[in-house]
Amino acid sequence: MPGKPGCLNFNDKSKDIKMKRADFLTSVSVGSGALAAHITLAKAATKPRQPNVIIMITDDQGYGDLSCHGNPILKTPNMDRLHAESVRMTNFHVDPTCAPTRGALMTGKYAHHVRVWHTISGGNLLRETETTMADVFKSSGYRTGMFGKWHLGASYPYRPMDRGFEEWIGHGDGGTGTTADWFTNDRVNDMCIHNGEWERYEGWAPDVFYGEAMKYIKEGDRSKPFFVYLATYIPHGPHTSPDPKWAETYKDKVPSGAAKYFACIEGVDRQIGKLNAFLEKEGLAQDTIVIFMTDNGATAGHAVFNAGMKGRKGSIFDGGHRVPFFVRWPAGQLNHGSDVPTLAAHIDVLPTMIDLCNLTDPTGAEFDGQSFKPLLFDPKAPTPARSLVVEKQRSLAPGKGSNYAVMTQKWRLVQDNKDSAPTLYAIEQDLGQKMNIAKQHPEVIQALQADYEKYWKLVSPGHRDPTRPIIGSPHETETLLHSADMMVEKSIWNHAQTAAGPKTVGPYTCSIHQDGTYRFEVRRWPREANAPMAGVPVIDKTIDAWIGTKPVTHLIYGKKFTAMPIKSVSIKIGDHSETKPVSATDTSIVFTAPLSKGPQSIHAHLLDGDANILSTAYYVYVRKIQPR
Repeated sequence: MPGKPGCLNFNDKSKDIKMKRADFLTSVSVGSGALAAHITLAKAATKPRQPNVIIMITDDQGYGDLSCHGNPILKTPNMDRLHAESVRMTNFHVDPTCAPTRGALMTGKYAHHVRVWHTISGGNLLRETETTMADVFKSSGYRTGMFGKWHLGASYPYRPMDRGFEEWIGHGDGGTGTTADWFTNDRVNDMCIHNGEWERYEGWAPDVFYGEAMKYIKEGDRSKPFFVYLATYIPHGPHTSPDPKWAETYKDKVPSGAAKYFACIEGVDRQIGKLNAFLEKEGLAQDTIVIFMTDNGATAGHAVFNAGMKGRKGSIFDGGHRVPFFVRWPAGQLNHGSDVPTLAAHIDVLPTMIDLCNLTDPTGAEFDGQSFKPLLFDPKAPTPARSLVVEKQRSLAPGKGSNYAVMTQKWRLVQDNKDSAPTLYAIEQDLGQKMNIAKQHPEVIQALQADYEKYWKLVSPGHRDPTRPIIGSPHETETLLHSADMMVEKSIWNHAQTAAGPKTVGPYTCSIHQDGTYRFEVRRWPREANAPMAGVPVIDKTIDAWIGTKPVTHLIYGKKFTAMPIKSVSIKIGDHSETKPVSATDTSIVFTAPLSKGPQSIHAHLLDGDANILSTAYYVYVRKIQPR
């Protein structure tokens, strides 16, 4: 029966069977088979026109942050309309934080299984061997566009354009203000990356991304279906807007942080209304699958209304990972307007899209998720009993047995840390997870812990292998190594942090594409800041963004700029070691080194007058200048 403990829905072989992504992209074969823990689909000789697909995902919007879910303050009329017109998965789960959710969504596998275990410290880079949802759509004849937050890597081979997306517009990987982003971006009139090149886009970031997505749909080849992945950076803070009075609707009703947060959600809601109108005007609404979801539990809104759940973003209680999930496809004759209470998750979306859209199945790929297609037509359709695991392992030394939950239809087993006793909740009767009934059900505890053991055996092999941007590839002429990707325990992940001059020491791991001579431009500030290494930048920006009623005259995450007493810079790569002095006017120090193809570790240090390490350089630009 559904909810029976001890039944996992993933392959529990100790060795993960992987298909090389390149093999799938260059040689796709079509097979037949049956849906079990993994999916292989029978293909018809002549396929009908496939539906278009739009997946919208917001950042840090919780289950309770919609008026259709009972929020008494927030108004989301367009999300509400989509809710009314959709099949709603009411027991749908993601990871407690954003990059792991995105890694799982794109692959149909647990985030930890594809080695996405954090939002920083190199733990967010989706390994190049993994086949993505965009790869599958593209190989099935779809146009593929991605607009907004990727958060799975900013350098080759981790960028959206390297992972199946033909069109990509977004900020630097993790979001506005991170070390891969343009220095002064604040989500209004920003520099964005367009297929690898920086370009200026006028407007508030969500408006830009929705507008560019609609432009991409309208101007593209109409003979092909499209897959569009629309991922806003909000309502993740800081909550900037182009209007200092934007949050006034809520300022006397909720705390100021929640007022700005709700105002940002309203802004996305307006764009969803424009997208709906666009699809109708263009004659695309009937045959376009529209999915709306979020990436984790609430932040600023959870104290206002959390739909009766315990926990917020980052929590392993349901409030940290149960999120909205709406599916609408008018021509598909789904059971629109119905709620599906069956346990489901982000790892199910790719198998479902393969099933629902008759996509080319990646032969040999093994998903941890399963298709929920039958539930879209019949909310009571029988489904295999399953256990799902959600965890938060944001450390270079992950701890087996800590910070996880095992979920079934009936139960939630929660283990805060390996030294505490597990807690157990009958989730269908206790949504708020208030009554720990572990002592009454030791047999359930034992079965769910066994499920966790199988999960850990699946996901842990190689889970902290270093990520390696490929330097000198023809796909990216210059690679930016930046502190957020450094595999250290306490990563310096945004420009405002680097501006304060903290000490962080560690190597940049990479892979050299081919033998040759390479140029290393070592910087304390990013290139566009145009500041001396021992000084601070001068920011003279147009005031076009506000946090509440305060203008953003500085970096989005902070104001503190600290000069560092840098007197020299050292670099060590393999057998090559060199130190150069830094003058008062130097904005960078350049080194060249002959390197051989293969993995490398780069040590680039900012030194004081006594040759003490002040920090590893926060920004290093690398390119191949000649073959060897």
